[in-house]
Amino acid sequence: AHAALVGFLHRCRAAGHSHVLVVTGKGGEDRGAFAERGVLRRSVPHWLRSPVLEPMVLAFEPAGRRHGGEGALYVRLRRR
Repeated sequence: AHAALVGFLHRCRAAGHSHVLVVTGKGGEDRGAFAERGVLRRSVPHWLRSPVLEPMVLAFEPAGRRHGGEGALYVRLRRR
Protein backbone atom coordinates (compact mmCIF):
# COMPACT_ATOMS: atom_id res chain seq x y z
CA ALA A 1 0.00 0.00 0.00
CA HIS A 2 2.88 2.37 0.78
CA ALA A 3 4.47 1.86 -2.64
CA ALA A 4 1.08 2.33 -4.33
CA LEU A 5 0.55 5.63 -2.49
CA VAL A 6 4.03 6.91 -3.37
CA GLY A 7 3.56 5.99 -7.03
CA PHE A 8 0.09 7.55 -7.14
CA LEU A 9 1.29 10.84 -5.67
CA HIS A 10 4.29 10.97 -8.05
CA ARG A 11 2.01 10.40 -11.05
CA CYS A 12 -0.52 12.98 -9.88
CA ARG A 13 2.15 15.59 -9.28
CA ALA A 14 3.77 14.89 -12.66
CA ALA A 15 0.35 15.32 -14.30
CA GLY A 16 0.06 18.76 -12.69
CA HIS A 17 -2.59 18.00 -10.08
CA SER A 18 -2.53 20.19 -7.00
CA HIS A 19 -5.12 18.27 -4.95
CA VAL A 20 -5.94 14.56 -4.79
CA LEU A 21 -8.31 12.35 -2.83
CA VAL A 22 -6.72 9.37 -1.06
CA VAL A 23 -9.25 6.77 0.10
CA THR A 24 -8.10 4.75 3.11
CA GLY A 25 -11.39 3.19 4.11
CA LYS A 26 -12.81 3.35 7.62
CA GLY A 27 -11.70 -0.11 8.70
CA GLY A 28 -13.66 -3.32 8.70
CA GLU A 29 -15.61 -4.99 11.44
CA ASP A 30 -13.76 -6.02 14.57
CA ARG A 31 -12.86 -9.70 14.12
CA GLY A 32 -11.51 -10.53 17.54
CA ALA A 33 -9.09 -9.26 20.12
CA PHE A 34 -6.02 -9.44 17.85
CA ALA A 35 -7.50 -8.22 14.57
CA GLU A 36 -6.35 -4.80 13.41
CA ARG A 37 -8.97 -2.36 12.16
CA GLY A 38 -8.34 0.60 9.91
CA VAL A 39 -4.65 -0.06 9.30
CA LEU A 40 -4.52 2.23 6.27
CA ARG A 41 -6.61 4.87 7.99
CA ARG A 42 -3.98 5.03 10.74
CA SER A 43 -0.89 4.53 8.56
CA VAL A 44 -1.46 6.88 5.62
CA PRO A 45 -1.16 10.13 7.65
CA HIS A 46 2.20 8.92 9.00
CA TRP A 47 3.34 8.05 5.50
CA LEU A 48 2.30 11.49 4.20
CA ARG A 49 4.51 13.09 6.89
CA SER A 50 7.46 10.78 6.15
CA PRO A 51 10.74 12.01 4.59
CA VAL A 52 9.85 10.11 1.40
CA LEU A 53 6.62 12.06 0.78
CA GLU A 54 7.17 15.28 2.72
CA PRO A 55 8.89 17.00 -0.24
CA MET A 56 5.80 16.28 -2.34
CA VAL A 57 2.96 16.82 0.17
CA LEU A 58 2.10 20.34 1.23
CA ALA A 59 -0.83 19.46 3.51
CA PHE A 60 -3.63 16.98 4.08
CA GLU A 61 -6.93 16.89 5.93
CA PRO A 62 -9.94 14.59 6.37
CA ALA A 63 -12.22 14.56 3.35
CA GLY A 64 -15.70 15.97 3.40
CA ARG A 65 -18.56 13.60 4.10
CA ARG A 66 -19.58 13.34 0.44
CA HIS A 67 -16.01 12.32 -0.50
CA GLY A 68 -15.57 9.61 2.12
CA GLY A 69 -15.39 11.51 5.41
CA GLU A 70 -13.32 9.62 7.95
CA GLY A 71 -12.30 7.08 5.30
CA ALA A 72 -10.50 9.51 2.97
CA LEU A 73 -8.05 12.39 2.93
CA TYR A 74 -7.67 15.48 0.77
CA VAL A 75 -3.98 15.80 -0.06
CA ARG A 76 -2.50 19.04 -1.38
CA LEU A 77 0.63 18.56 -3.47
CA ARG A 78 3.58 20.92 -3.71
CA ARG A 79 4.38 22.48 -7.06
CA ARG A 80 7.30 20.96 -8.94
